Amino acid sequence: MVLIDEITTFLTYLKSANTAQSYLHDCYHNNHVEGGEKKSFENAYRFIYYLEHGESFFATGKKADLITKPILYFYGMIHLLKACLLTQRPDYPENTSLLSHGVSTRKRKKQNYSFLQDEVKPQHNGLFPYFSTYLYGEKEAYLEKMDMNRLFHNIPEMRDMYIHYNKRDSMFPIGNYGDNFVTFPLSILDHYHTTEHRFIEKLQTSRLNIKGVHKQEKKLVVELMDPINPISNGPFYFHYQKQTFYFPWNRHYFLTFNEVMYHYLLLYNLSMICRYETEWWGDLIHNHPNEDYPFIQHFLDVTATKVPLMLGQYLLHLKKE
Repeated sequence: MVLIDEITTFLTYLKSANTAQSYLHDCYHNNHVEGGEKKSFENAYRFIYYLEHGESFFATGKKADLITKPILYFYGMIHLLKACLLTQRPDYPENTSLLSHGVSTRKRKKQNYSFLQDEVKPQHNGLFPYFSTYLYGEKEAYLEKMDMNRLFHNIPEMRDMYIHYNKRDSMFPIGNYGDNFVTFPLSILDHYHTTEHRFIEKLQTSRLNIKGVHKQEKKLVVELMDPINPISNGPFYFHYQKQTFYFPWNRHYFLTFNEVMYHYLLLYNLSMICRYETEWWGDLIHNHPNEDYPFIQHFLDVTATKVPLMLGQYLLHLKKE
């Protein structure tokens, strides 16, 4: 795929002191950072090491047993996020409060615990609210608890799992990479219990730059000023293998968060479980007692490839600005 190859090549390009420094200098210049040239030299090697360590954790995770994959992927993601943050926040971390994960979860799991029904609570301080704000413009990401089922629903690669599990589609395709339009079935208005006018208003609040709207057969065609970018926030989610954007069927899953945020919350919870809930984790891996196992296994297969792509796409996008 052209987009995947472009991201992979660009990440390789960044792995020298000269190219990393030049890239960071351009980022700081575009952000009007005072003393940007000096800071780009100071951060070049740190930037490279974050990228290398992140990629190494993911590569090791792909070869590791399922029992340790969540920890390796979570810390790999953290390193890649820190590389992205250096492009926007040259003095990161500004204080020690930013060194925490920025999420909390139940310390003890209840009897008959189900991962799909478990919740995490974003915090006011720490890495999660920090990167959500400075990378994706989500300044109030800490306002609500998030359950694992809701997070899974907004990852397009999990769509087939939901079709198999409850025989209902969780998302539907609205357009391909590079298209200047997106298409919705008119039945989406019933699913969202809304009118066409209010639905379009809802899309506009999601930062969709709309040029015009018209009906075509039983579809609502929305013309765009510019194609949707794969790094765009929800409710538009990109499937890299299919090069297609997806949209949630159910209004409960209509969220404006970036998909990177969902992967972080899921990996955080899984990494905590495999470290501290060893009996439940061991039973899940060896006995496969319920639907948690296939959902978790499939998600880990997806996130191993998709997180480096999404964060690599973020870095590539800055280069093109």
